[in-house]
Amino acid sequence: MSASTTMRVFIPLTIRKRNGRPKIVPPADMVPDTGGMDPHVLKAVARAWSWRRKLESGAVSTLSDIAEAEGVTPAFIRRTMKLAYLAPAVLEQILIARRSPSVSLKDMSAIAEQPWVVQKGIVFSAE
Repeated sequence: MSASTTMRVFIPLTIRKRNGRPKIVPPADMVPDTGGMDPHVLKAVARAWSWRRKLESGAVSTLSDIAEAEGVTPAFIRRTMKLAYLAPAVLEQILIARRSPSVSLKDMSAIAEQPWVVQKGIVFSAE
């Protein structure tokens, strides 16, 4: 048997602040292009719509059923589910135009309870 060798790999990472928290960002050529969007926002909106369709189709009867199937708390489901009720103008900017919201996911859930006419101004206010 030969002696083990050490290999060093250098990956140029950068640290950026996102929603006030540091985030390690890999080089652009190593990650799929999301148009500058945080993939967590896209995933949360997709999950919310998936759960909404399950409820509307009758595949599940309560949010607790979804929580049990997903292995998360009902409070998480309730908070995330609100993203399925964002204004169409907000969803268009997030999903099609890939415009990053200026608020956190938690804040977007609360904003979903506002009238549609004011949501876009709140979600993209800091830009």
